[in-house]
Order: sequence, then structure tokens, then C-alpha cells
Amino acid sequence: MILLSLIPVIAGAARLTELTGGAAITAQNARFFASPVPVVTHILSVTTYSLLGAFQFLPALRGRRGWHRIAGRILAPAGLLAALSGLWMAVFYPLPPGDGPALLVLRLVFGSAMAASIVLGVVAVVRRDFVRHGAWMTRGYVIGVAAGTQALTGLPWMLLVGPPDEPTRAVLLGAAWVINLAVAEYVIHRRARRTVRSRPTVPEPAAAVPVPAVVEVAGSVPARRTFPAKRTVSGDVEAGRLDSRA
Repeated sequence: MILLSLIPVIAGAARLTELTGGAAITAQNARFFASPVPVVTHILSVTTYSLLGAFQFLPALRGRRGWHRIAGRILAPAGLLAALSGLWMAVFYPLPPGDGPALLVLRLVFGSAMAASIVLGVVAVVRRDFVRHGAWMTRGYVIGVAAGTQALTGLPWMLLVGPPDEPTRAVLLGAAWVINLAVAEYVIHRRARRTVRSRPTVPEPAAAVPVPAVVEVAGSVPARRTFPAKRTVSGDVEAGRLDSRA
């Protein structure tokens, strides 16, 4: 992830050097010289978000709540700044040569999805729903680092075919966002299955053995055991003992 993030980081550093070094104004960079604040904000926030966010996926660091919490408090504002500044540039900067309406729509869709994912991730962690928090933050991160994947999808075309036209460029850049999101969904579902397997199973309670209840009727007298009477020599009948005259 760090290597993938280095592509937009290096490109952003080159853009900052161009803005601060007095480079020649061309059709590709005229919009940045006309309004440098959004692009500088975007470069700084994306650099922080992409590099620091990569360490959030390390299990050794994710287990440390102090690190994960402090880094998250930096990443959420940085990610929102990156998404919102990217949306601002897509809407208000004039389209450079090679871009078209289709690519503009894709940038608006995925930029909005990135901002929404980060907001939903923050809402989930406030509600102590850590599973959804991780899922939404993962989606927001992969959208933010898609610039590195876009270099990988566009470079082979440029080497084999040449510079793409507007529709082809939109397809190549859009494919990078789709690839990143597909990988993110795979990671999210695999993490969910692992969480379900690691949960301890609770044994079911043993079935209670029914005990016959003794029902007593109010006012009833329990039956008394009687012994057979003995007949004495004198012919008198007594219960359980001989007559004294026998």
C-alpha cells in the first residue's frame, strides 16, 4: 500500500515544486497557478492520508488502541480534506486537455463516495460499531489511493497504444477505482468471516428433567396406612395388640 501510495505522493511533490519554483505556465498547469490553494490542500491531505492510512492495516498496530485512535483522528480530517478539495477542483477548475464529461462524472461519483465512506466510518465508531467502522474506512482509503492504481492501468495503454482519447482515458481511470473497491470488498468479507469463526461458541443449556408435581387438595386428609386386626384368644378384636385378658 505504501508503494502504491508513493505514485500520487511523488506526483504531488512534483506539482508543489512546480508551483513554488516558478515553472512555465502551460495548458496543463494554468488552472493550478490561477488558484493554488485547493491543489496544495489536496496534495498535503492526500499525502498524509495515503501514507499514514497504510499503517492502519498492520495487525501489530491495529491491536494498539492508542496508536489506532490517534492515527484515526488525523486520518479522518485528512481524508475529508482530500475528498472535498478533489471535488472542488473537479467542479471549478477548467477541464484540462484529455479530460471529458465522462471523467468529470466519475470524479464526482467516487469523490463523493470517499467523503461519505469516511463520514459513515466516523459515525460507526461513535456508535461503537467497530465492524462497520473498519469496513467504511477501508472503502474510503482505497478510493483515496486509486491514483496509484490509475498509473498502473494507464501506463500499459500508453506504452502499447499511445496517449488515450477522452473515452478511453475515462475507462482506464474508472477501472482503477473499480479494481480498488473490488479488492476492498474482498478484504472486508474475509475479515467478517474470520471474525465469525473466532467467536467462542456458547454451549446450549441442558434440558431440564421434568419433576412430577405433587398436588394437594385443600382440606384433604392424607391416607393413613392400616394394619390388619389381630384376633385374641378371648375372641376380642384389637388393632395391633393383645387384650390383657388373653
